[in-house]
Amino acid sequence: MMKILGAIFILSASTWIGFEISRHLTERPRQLRYLRTALKSLEAEIMYGHIPLDEAAMNLSRQIPKPLSWFFEVFSKKLQAGGLMVNQAWEESMKEIWKLTAFKQGEYEILKQFGETLGQSDRISQQKHIVLALTHLEQEENEAREKQGKYEKMIKSLGFLSGLLLIILLM
Repeated sequence: MMKILGAIFILSASTWIGFEISRHLTERPRQLRYLRTALKSLEAEIMYGHIPLDEAAMNLSRQIPKPLSWFFEVFSKKLQAGGLMVNQAWEESMKEIWKLTAFKQGEYEILKQFGETLGQSDRISQQKHIVLALTHLEQEENEAREKQGKYEKMIKSLGFLSGLLLIILLM
C-alpha cells in the first residue's frame, strides 16, 4: 500500500513539474503580446493624448493583466515620487518585477534600451523608439511561439515519463 501511494506521489509530482515548466513556455508569448499592446497604448497616449508619462503608465497598469500591470504601476509611482530620472525609474521598475515575468534576457535588453530613450526626446522621436522596440519584441514573440510549439508537449510528456522511470527504478 505504501509503495502504491509513493508511486502515485512521485508520478503526480513529476507530472506537475513538467506542466509547470511548460506553463512558462506558454506564458512568455502571451506576456510579450500584452507588452506590445501596452507599448502601442503608450505610443497613442504620448502622440495623441499628450498625457504625462506617469499618468500614462498608471492608465496602462489598469488596462493590462499582471505581472505587466505591476511593472507600469511601480514605474508610475517611481515617477510620481520624483528624485529619479525616467530611465532610472524604468530600469528600477524592471528589476523589481522581472522575476515575476516569463521574459528572457533578450526582452530585458530591448526594454532596457527603450527605457534609456524614454522621455528624452520629442514626441516624433519617441514614437520611432517605440516602433523600434515593438519590432524587436515582435521578433522575440515569434521566437517564443516557435519554442512553445516545439517543446511544450515534449516537456509535459517528459515530466510524466521521468516519473514513471523513477517509479520503475525504485520498485
